[in-house]
Amino acid sequence: MIDVFGKMMLALFVPALLVLLFTRITYNRYVALLLAIALIAASVYAGYTSPPIIFVVDAFSLTVGFWLASRMQKK
Repeated sequence: MIDVFGKMMLALFVPALLVLLFTRITYNRYVALLLAIALIAASVYAGYTSPPIIFVVDAFSLTVGFWLASRMQKK
């Protein structure tokens, strides 16, 4: 079982990577952000995010991923 530190590390990197991956697939950063939010909402509904600080880390990671996707699309 993953402890809180492991969940925080996953929450720090996985949402940003999801936004970047979905941006490459859909060629639209807004659709990619919505898809990543939908996946995170499904994991929250399933109960995989137990401490509330995980929500903040997920939101930060989504923001960073969206920013990186914006920079990636300009090139």
